[in-house]
Amino acid sequence: QEQLVESGGGLVQAGSSLRLSCTAEGFIKNPYAMGWFRQAPGKEREFVAAITWTQKTSYTDSVKGRFTISSDNAGTIVYLQMDNLKPGDKAVYYCAKGDKPFAEKNQPREFGSWGQGTQVTVAS
Repeated sequence: QEQLVESGGGLVQAGSSLRLSCTAEGFIKNPYAMGWFRQAPGKEREFVAAITWTQKTSYTDSVKGRFTISSDNAGTIVYLQMDNLKPGDKAVYYCAKGDKPFAEKNQPREFGSWGQGTQVTVAS
């Protein structure tokens, strides 16, 4: 059974750090990109970060310099290290598997598999 299993969310104070993890289970070992998206209450799901099969990374502007996406050598575990968290980072964070080795525009439609989401709450 193909699934993405996330962990690492929680409640932290502003300025703190969290690391999210996502394990891809059951997928055929084809090259694919992985990404993180987030959705705050009343807002659309938005792109946060992505990593291609060749380890090229991309970020939305609001998290550049604070968040780091990485993956293990096998490409089956992807991490999102979040430093200097801000109240505006509060959201449900979703791990996603791309349909290709890279995502051209980092849009949700380019990612065909999704995790269940993990809540990140940042207190001011």
